[in-house]
Formats: sequence, structure tokens, C-alpha cells
Amino acid sequence: MTTTLDVKPLTEFAYVSFDVVGTLIDFEGAIKGGLADIAAKEGIDLNGEAALAVYRDARYEPDAGLFPDDLGRCYGRIANAFGLPDTPEYRQYMIDAVGEAVPFPDSVEAMARLKARYKLIAMTNARRWAFDKYAAKLGNPFWAGFTTDDTGTEKPDRAYFQKVFAHVERDGGCKDDILHTAQSQYHDIGISRALGMTNAWIQRRHAQDGYGGTIAPKEFTEPDYHFHALIELAQAADDAFSA
Repeated sequence: MTTTLDVKPLTEFAYVSFDVVGTLIDFEGAIKGGLADIAAKEGIDLNGEAALAVYRDARYEPDAGLFPDDLGRCYGRIANAFGLPDTPEYRQYMIDAVGEAVPFPDSVEAMARLKARYKLIAMTNARRWAFDKYAAKLGNPFWAGFTTDDTGTEKPDRAYFQKVFAHVERDGGCKDDILHTAQSQYHDIGISRALGMTNAWIQRRHAQDGYGGTIAPKEFTEPDYHFHALIELAQAADDAFSA
């Protein structure tokens, strides 16, 4: 773990907010797995990391939709790039595959441990139908959950975060009581810093080059807390409360 100087101690937060897709749920694995199934059926070799790069670029496009429904449109871009058939059935297959994405191996235990110490808030750019599946696989650890269907916008829009702040204020808390936790520099770490939040970067791709299926930030934001896995945050919290 690395932290910046004078960072707020983990014992002083009442809430931990989470990006879900990419931080708790392995959406890249689901995308690569779904594409591998299609490629094998069609007898085509496919490089999963290269396909993630096409997916990432597709998510920049003006006609991008909401996640994971947009996987159908993104599959069309991937199919064109790698010579896969672009059919309605394969588009739906990719939507379903990512809708059924599973937690990272450490996520369920880490969330259970963190839930014992904080009120946990989901802040996901996924739609509600997918988030409900993800939350169930995580053991339904959340005190509150926000999706694009609830907020009408996506991170890194400040308006998304303001809706969460308002909810916490109704509970008697404030923005300063929240530790925002995420793997995405673009969607979460940069904007949380701009809003004056304390953040924890879960660098899931620390052993891999690039940003995978996540949009790359224009500039890197040094986080307050930096972990390679979510379980490291849970352990750091346990250690802080036990000191």
C-alpha cells in the first residue's frame, strides 16, 4: 500500500463508495470470455487484449449507449476489426455474457469485511438490471446503490456524485465522511480528487500494460490510498481499527 502524506485515516470514514464494474466485478474477463466463445465457434483466432482496446475506443464514440447494453454495439466494432460475424445473436450473447460477469476472487470476502466497519455505497455506470445481478453475486453488501438508471448520468459527471452526496447528507453524513474506491482513473479517481474526496485506487491491472477495457484518463491522478487488490484495503482497514 502507498498513500499520500497527511491522508485521512481509514478509521475516520463512515462510508466507502465503490465503482463496481472493473473494481469489484471482472468485466474484462467477461468480455474476453464471451469473445473467445464466439471466436472458437467461428474458428477464428482472437487476441483478447487487442479486442479490449477496440472495445475501449468504441466506448468513446458519440453513439455509445449504457453499459452493458452497449456491448451489442461494441461487439459490432470488434467483429469488424477481427473478422467475426456481426449477428443479432452474437450481439445479445455479449450483452448477456457481461451481464453475468463475476466478482474478482477477493471481492466477496473484502466487501464482507468492509461492511462490518462502514456503510457501503455502489456507484456504477451499469444499468440497474445488471447491477442487481452483480450485487447478488457480491453477497448484497451495499447500504445504498446508484446506477445510471437512478442518476440519469454516468461518472465522471459531477452530477452523479452530487446525488450520492445528497443521499449521505440525508443520513446525517457529508462528503468528507466518504472514501471513494475504484480502479478507473478516468471515471472515478480524477473526478473524486476534483470534488475534494479522499480516494483509494484499486489497481487491478497492476501486472498488465495499459488500461484494458477502461477509458484512459487524459492525465494520471495520484490517489490518496493505492492498493493492487480490494482485499488489501479490507486488511488495511482491519489493521487501522485494531491499532
